[in-house]
Amino acid sequence: MADKAYITPNVLKWARESARMSEESAAARASVTVDKLKEWEDGSSQPTINQAQILAKAYKRPFALFFLPEIPRDFQPLQDFRKKDSKELTTSSVFIIREIQQKQAWISDVYSENGEHSLPFVGRFSIKDNPKIVAQDILKTLNINPPNYKTDAPIKEWIDAAEKNGIFVSRTSFIHSRLKLDSDEIQGFAISDRYAPFVFVNSEDWNAPQLFTLVHEIAHIWIAATGISNAIEPEIKNGDKVHPIELFCNEVAANALMPEDIILNLNLNIFQNSKEVFRIAKTLGVSSYALLVRVKNLDLISISAYQKLKKEADIEYQDYLKRELEKKAKQKDKKGGPNYFLLQLNRNSRLFTQTVLDAFRGGYIEPTVASNLLNVQVNKFPKLEAQLYR
Repeated sequence: MADKAYITPNVLKWARESARMSEESAAARASVTVDKLKEWEDGSSQPTINQAQILAKAYKRPFALFFLPEIPRDFQPLQDFRKKDSKELTTSSVFIIREIQQKQAWISDVYSENGEHSLPFVGRFSIKDNPKIVAQDILKTLNINPPNYKTDAPIKEWIDAAEKNGIFVSRTSFIHSRLKLDSDEIQGFAISDRYAPFVFVNSEDWNAPQLFTLVHEIAHIWIAATGISNAIEPEIKNGDKVHPIELFCNEVAANALMPEDIILNLNLNIFQNSKEVFRIAKTLGVSSYALLVRVKNLDLISISAYQKLKKEADIEYQDYLKRELEKKAKQKDKKGGPNYFLLQLNRNSRLFTQTVLDAFRGGYIEPTVASNLLNVQVNKFPKLEAQLYR
């Protein structure tokens, strides 16, 4: 007979509920009935050690946690800046938020204990300030000058500049193959911290909306507004559904990615042709929609012209997505899918990965700690590290 795990029932129940997992889903993971799971959660029976370990893995909690005498203090929920009608956060979102919170708490403690200087731009402004001024300060601090990007990948330049200045940037679209992130549910979030600010971007979107999300979340750091977002895009009118902080950060992102002086110097004839709009938008690293909203808000085109171009741009964008999907499918056939270690590098953040690997190589942290922080087995660290220099 298998050994029983004499877990604390209410801790087991809390672990499931905090993972936003239904009784049916959890029971299926442990290959038992819902009634049996309920017995474990009310204490009338106990799971086996193997069953409890399976649930610990499913809930992404340490196995030892189930044996605590009472429910532990967990990370505080991030403030929810999402649209009023947003659906409840699901397991995937809960897991990625918790994962980044753990990473952020660890690195912040390390930096503060080592006497690192706090970052002067965190909370430098507030929502009462002019978003244009905030955008200019972001560009100056990160040393970015749109649209004069050095490559055809503006998002990479923004990420590199952010991490060079101490902002950790994480990007992924999934926890694992069965748990994917929904951009309608969560596009990104920011954890504002004087020592180790963290930004997360849901990479389910294409690069243009991802870049807008990234800069939006960076704006959250500049006003010290920790929270979750899912209404990240330029808006002409939508103030009744969008949180004031989100509207402000959208404005900051629009001003940073499409500076007013650059837009005002554009030849207005390009706004007669959706293909030209798409071309200019691509040089700026934004979507045609974002550019059209920006020029409309600057009163450079009429509402009728905006509506006409937006309709045409939507068709152009769908064609573009189709071409990108076909291109990715061909690349996948040739390469056999994305590189696992590159995916983990982006998920962890390059800066965070390098910091953890340095601490591990220097003997400052245990191998198990490093492995848990990076989601990679210790013997695979060389393959992960190799991606840092590509």
